[in-house]
Order: sequence, then C-alpha cells, then structure tokens
Amino acid sequence: MTDKLLNSYDVVVAGGGAAGLNGALMLARSRRSVVVIDAGDPRNTPASGVHGLLGREGMPPAELLALGRAEVRQYGGHVVQGEIASARREEESGGFVVTLADGRSVRARRLLVTTGLSDELPAIPGLRERFGRDVLHCPYCHGWEVRDQAIGILASGPMSMHQALLFRQLSADVVYFTHTAAPLTDEERAQLAARGVRVEAGEVTGLEVTGDRLSGVRLADGRVVAREALAVATRMVARAGFLDGLGLKAVEHPMGVGEHIPVDAAGRTEVAGVWAAGNVSDLMAQVGASAAAGAAAGAQINADLVMAETREAVAALG
Repeated sequence: MTDKLLNSYDVVVAGGGAAGLNGALMLARSRRSVVVIDAGDPRNTPASGVHGLLGREGMPPAELLALGRAEVRQYGGHVVQGEIASARREEESGGFVVTLADGRSVRARRLLVTTGLSDELPAIPGLRERFGRDVLHCPYCHGWEVRDQAIGILASGPMSMHQALLFRQLSADVVYFTHTAAPLTDEERAQLAARGVRVEAGEVTGLEVTGDRLSGVRLADGRVVAREALAVATRMVARAGFLDGLGLKAVEHPMGVGEHIPVDAAGRTEVAGVWAAGNVSDLMAQVGASAAAGAAAGAQINADLVMAETREAVAALG
C-alpha cells in the first residue's frame, strides 16, 4: 500500500477489509475521489481461507484483500497504510478531518467506517494463540474443516448453546464445557441430551497441544478431555474508539454478544455524514455479507453527495 495520501477526498473509508474495499470500489466507479485507510490488521488473519463466499471459496484472506485493493486502484481510488487516531467535524465545510496516528491528516466530505471488530476471548492460557486455527467461533466459517472431529464447545457467552447445536450438525462427537457459565436450564440440558452432546462440568484451565495441534481441554480437577477443535463464543467489540470526537460510540448489541455501531437500513449512523458497514455494525456478518453492506453503503454515500451537489446547483441558478 504505497498510494500518497492527498489533502482531501469526497470520501474517506476507515478500514480496508471486504466492507471498506467494496464500498470504495462502488464510490470510485461513480467517479468519486476516495481513499481507504487501512491499519493492516484484519480479523481473519489467522484463517487459512475465506469460506462461504461464492466464487472465492477457500481463497486465503490476504489474497482476497490484495485483489480488492487492485480493483479499487483500477478506478482511481487510493489505498493507504495507516491507523486512524481521531475524526472530528470541520464546522466551516460541514465535512470531516481525519487524523492518523503518525500525524498525517486528511479532509473528507463523508466517512465510511468499516474498521471491523476485536474478539475478546476468555482468559484461558493458549486460547488466543490458537484462535482461528483449531479454536473457532463460527460453524459457517470453519465448520466443514473440523467435520467429524472431536469438537468441544466452551460456554463463554449467550451464543454458546446455539454454537453447540450448530456444531452438532457437523460432528457426532461434541462435548459442552460449562466452564464458569451460569447453570444450564432444564430445557437446555434436554436439548443437548436429545442431540447426544455430552456435558462436562467444571472450569476449563488450559489446552493440551500435541505437534502444534489441539489435542485436549484441561479442567480444574486435572482431567484432560480429548478434543481436536474447540468452539468459543467471543465477545465482539467494534473498533470505533477514533469516533469519540464525533460523539459516535459503540453500544451494547441487543443480543448481548458485544458492542457495535448501530446503523439504519442504508448504513447511516446517528451522525450526519457518517456511514458504517461490515463487522463494526453487524457483529456476526461473514465476508460476503460485509462486502455487500460496504457496496450498499458506498452507493448510498454517492447518492447523498449527488443530492447535495444538486441542491447546490439549483441554488446557484438563483
């Protein structure tokens, strides 16, 4: 990413994942000046491939992003390496000033926020290091790759029971680790029993790894339950701290799974001139859904700018 950052653009896109690049592509094809500012820390970095994306099934995430950056540049868009530190309203123009961590700044008429999310994991040794490999969060992203294996489900959030039932579709050998979660209800126990999911009570204290592969889950009583994969419901938190200067903050998701930036059906946030798309607003969106949301937001931003320019043109006619 070597594009020079200009002084101003029609649109600054914060984040260079699928949502940001697809939004930028729509804008660039509409002859908008657009820059994608990308910190280079995509959520799916540990994954070997992107799954469930038609026409790109199994493609390495870095390869998909490289193709996206090339497509944006093909239409005159810029992609710049950098981390956004803050954004503020520029009162005189009504637009925005975006400042990067290295001190550079850029002006924009509109903002598209696609900075994604961070996964907060339970404080269990070894969990973070294996996340995205054999410690998993999504049956649709990783489930096929662990089909018919010995799968564990770590009770770590409101989606854990849902995970257990979904992963049971992929393997007959599923164990639910209650860990430190609230006791299962009678209905939940009945569901797990009916599906043949074994319940292991007790706190999980660590993982067993053999030859760089997960081989077991260690409990506080010293027992090790052999497992080849472990599903964890992470707490997902939107990467949105740089928006504080605009009065835009992530809020608790209605499902209790983390914090997101709420948007309307067009991708608009509560702050005029700011749109959001992808995991920063839809915590559970896969790559395809994030890209689609970015494309839709890009189209909406272009339409918003067209209407603003039309109003100005009409006023100029007197």
